Amino acid sequence: MKPALARQDARLPSLNVAEHQAGLLGGALIMTLDGEMRVSDLRPGSRVITRDSGMAVLRAVRHRRVTGRAVRIKASSLGHNRPERDATLPAGQPVLVRDWRAKALFGAEQALVPAERLVDGEFVTLHDNATMTLYELEFDTPHVLYVDGLEVASHLGNHTTT
Repeated sequence: MKPALARQDARLPSLNVAEHQAGLLGGALIMTLDGEMRVSDLRPGSRVITRDSGMAVLRAVRHRRVTGRAVRIKASSLGHNRPERDATLPAGQPVLVRDWRAKALFGAEQALVPAERLVDGEFVTLHDNATMTLYELEFDTPHVLYVDGLEVASHLGNHTTT
């Protein structure tokens, strides 16, 4: 048996965070091989559908309570059924943008950008001092996940966004 530094399903302490916090809210719906599930119901071993590899096995789930900036995205404001329902993300959560917005806003065919870079003040709004329970999903490698009809990055580790 290998020694473990932390539990696979550990709870991290509550803290106030910088505005670039990333993670997924527990009530968000994520696509899995068993259908849509709440992020809070995922466990290590869950099989999650990804944009980049088809399916990936979840290795660890961590959650923590934070106070920081949240971005609220109204249903269909980023395209047809994108998101499928109103969605809330922490301001720093990377979102994959791959339509005309990517070219117009970021000069690329697709861009992985923090949610706060999508704020328009009407359909995508920023909210300060939001208290959230954020879930960090860890896989063997970073993936793009389907959450509430959006394409978002899993835990990026040392990887960065635009």
